[in-house]
Amino acid sequence: MIKLCGIRSEDKNKWEARTPIVPSDVKELTKEGIKFYIQPSEIRAFGVEEYKRVGAHIKEDLSQCPVIFGVKEMPPRFFQEGKTYVFFAHVVKGQNYNMQMLKRMMELGCNLIDYEKVEDENGKRLIFFGRFAGLAGVINTLWAFGQRLSYMNISNPFNQIKKTYEYSSLDEIKEDIEQISKKILQDGLPETITPCVIGITGYGNVSKGVQEIVDLLPIEDISPKELLKLKNNSGLFKVVFKEEDMVEPVNKDDIFNLNDYYIHPEKYRTKFHLYLPHLSILVNCIYWETKYPRLVSKSDLRRLLKDSRTKLKVIGDISCDIEGSIEATLRITEPDMPVFTYNPQRDDVSTGFKGNGIIIMAVDNLPCELPRDSSEDFSGILKRFIASIVSADYSNDFNNIELPDEIKRALILFKGKLTPEYKYLEKYI
Repeated sequence: MIKLCGIRSEDKNKWEARTPIVPSDVKELTKEGIKFYIQPSEIRAFGVEEYKRVGAHIKEDLSQCPVIFGVKEMPPRFFQEGKTYVFFAHVVKGQNYNMQMLKRMMELGCNLIDYEKVEDENGKRLIFFGRFAGLAGVINTLWAFGQRLSYMNISNPFNQIKKTYEYSSLDEIKEDIEQISKKILQDGLPETITPCVIGITGYGNVSKGVQEIVDLLPIEDISPKELLKLKNNSGLFKVVFKEEDMVEPVNKDDIFNLNDYYIHPEKYRTKFHLYLPHLSILVNCIYWETKYPRLVSKSDLRRLLKDSRTKLKVIGDISCDIEGSIEATLRITEPDMPVFTYNPQRDDVSTGFKGNGIIIMAVDNLPCELPRDSSEDFSGILKRFIASIVSADYSNDFNNIELPDEIKRALILFKGKLTPEYKYLEKYI
């Protein structure tokens, strides 16, 4: 029996060129009896001809498709009664800006499967763009570092790096970084910026993407403790911070415990200010909620910039929570100008990398800057679940619906009602 499936065109912003399912995987899934209808798009990284060649149908109206896949949030006007939608909903934290969307889906009796909550039995996410957020974010951050140094009249090899969206592929990025690596090995780094230290917070998929690029440079790994002892050295260093490095118990007699920190974050406070003076670049990759201690406060930066010799030039805030773990992340930036300058004395920002202050990279949809690479990676993971999602009988009750456990855990709405695990969202709607 042929199953119908739609792929929506993305319209959240002009940069969103990703797709959840790429043509090569459409071709493979078509052989399993799935018929794909693709909304046309002028910005999608994969053209309509690529989809036509693999047997997909190009159609603006997806009303005949009971299941529709997308990437980012969908506008309330798009939803139709009783259909199943699969996308990044950004509702699980009770995000206020998406509650109207969720409410509309409930009114129409829709099913919502959120990629963010597709997890294994241990709570590990299975479908994500995190690696590409790290890859794109660190390139923008290194670009900003090079531009800032040049603005300060410091000749440096990093000013050869382009903004991420200006590269055609991840392969081109890596070739560029490898050339810069050779230049550093040959000529070294300017004494005025050494030791040059790249600090990375977190160790998940985003952090791994960051390190994938950073490790192409002639870089030495050191621990946070070694960082505090690092003196006059002409090298390039990487330090990765875990929770135990970033926070400490408020009670000095207590010992750090990771599980206790997750359950009782109020018993802990940040100690990251100890490391800030020793970093040249900070790349922030942590998951953060308001219940956790803030990583870098505005007052931390104010104190830091009182010293004219401050090493820290750029914060790449890949986590990108407004006034969140990096309090000075006051606004979102765009790929064509991915940074702003935060002046801690005036508590204001100016676009670009000039002026007094700290440069902050705060693009919130980084994977869209590598749309083909990130879509191929994402689709390659998602495709093993598509047949089950499309074939499921959503007329059954929740307990009897035949979906893989990983997908059922991500079913936020079923027939317009919050499923048991997501009942807590009622207080936000």
